[in-house]
Amino acid sequence: MKHSLKFDVAVIGGGPGGIPAALAAARRGAKVILVERNGHLGGNLVMGLPLLGYLDQNGRQIIGGIAQEFIDDMMAAGHSWGHARCPLHNSITLVHPEHFKLMLLQKCVDAGIEMLFHSELTGAVVNNGRLQAVRVMGKGTEVEISADVFVDATGDGDLAYLAGCRYEKGAEDSGVLQPPTVMFALTGFEEEKFFEFLEAHPENLRQLDTMEIGPGYDTSLWRREPTHVFVGMQAYLEELRQKENIPVLRENIIYINSTVPGKIFVNTVRVPGCDGSDLFSLSRGEIDGHLQIPGILDMFRRFVPGFAHVVLDSISPAIGIRESRRFAGLEQLTVDRVLAGAVPADTVALGGYKVDIHNGEGKGTILKQVKQPYGIPLGCLISADVDGLLLSGRCISMDSPTLGSMRIMPTCMAIGEAVGVCAAHAVQKGVSVREVPADTVTADLLAAGAILK
Repeated sequence: MKHSLKFDVAVIGGGPGGIPAALAAARRGAKVILVERNGHLGGNLVMGLPLLGYLDQNGRQIIGGIAQEFIDDMMAAGHSWGHARCPLHNSITLVHPEHFKLMLLQKCVDAGIEMLFHSELTGAVVNNGRLQAVRVMGKGTEVEISADVFVDATGDGDLAYLAGCRYEKGAEDSGVLQPPTVMFALTGFEEEKFFEFLEAHPENLRQLDTMEIGPGYDTSLWRREPTHVFVGMQAYLEELRQKENIPVLRENIIYINSTVPGKIFVNTVRVPGCDGSDLFSLSRGEIDGHLQIPGILDMFRRFVPGFAHVVLDSISPAIGIRESRRFAGLEQLTVDRVLAGAVPADTVALGGYKVDIHNGEGKGTILKQVKQPYGIPLGCLISADVDGLLLSGRCISMDSPTLGSMRIMPTCMAIGEAVGVCAAHAVQKGVSVREVPADTVTADLLAAGAILK
């Protein structure tokens, strides 16, 4: 069975890059459809990952607008403690993933957004250099969606890829991709026992020389601040490797505290060689990542204080991809501008998180400080190859090191809101997204509470 639908704006992908885009466009009067492959909204937002980088290295808030609205609502409902400074991650914001799903859904319903779930993108219709329609499939039903403006918020740039747009992938010198992870949650974690072990063995708080962090990353911080992420145990893992065949493919252990007592989310699985934009590689990565979990769980229970009685609570429904395709835009954001803190006049979102690069070939992590926020220009969000196509999230136009900083979810949400505003103005004025003045977008964003300088 086939269906044909027509909208002003079609957003493909209901994750951090897509939801703010859909909301921003719909709240400005556009008729919007949001297409999602899962049966819920949120994507990586609801995997248990921390939201990093609402604050810059100096503690100044650099993400506002819709992204902050989400946290305000979660705090009001008792499902987040807000933003906390962190010497390692600049800032951390925790949310209850399941309540976050419900909040996101309600906001989209309230905004009048049409939502199509369980729908996989299968094709793009391009005529005379303009994207005119997409095809999606679900439950044996094919749907063709035409729109004035399309937003690729798939993460991997699946829509831009199907439309034939140019892209880059991986490190410029090697093509190596940052490795993905399969997130899982544990309950029964005894935090105090773990902290006591760390205080007796402080060498396990040591970070790699390639990771630039500030002072105060220790148990005193975590005891007073429930909004925290633990990264460490490198020394203990090295010791264990001398005696045991442990299944940890990275140099350390990472867990994220949660708003539920005794529950943590674990980000310790590493799947080298997995390309999230390749169906066969992605499938192998899901298998390899999932099957690391039993061994990691056994290691935790047997050897790590505080983990003796943990129970596997849940596994994320999809592997978390850090890096894949980056598409050509009217402008490209480069790491030299990131590290210089350049904020051009056409900035529509700020970034300030560290350049965070996980080794795609084994152990190792680079964490380079970004001393001042940098601006993400509107041109980086507009496809250079196909008219009517906006890019949102980690597939925007940038180089590989820049991805290490801007791929975090609050930045992706800020980008998404900017994209939605641009799309709405294009629809209202009956012009191409390429013809929407950047100052019109920035003025609208500032009026809506975005932070751009």
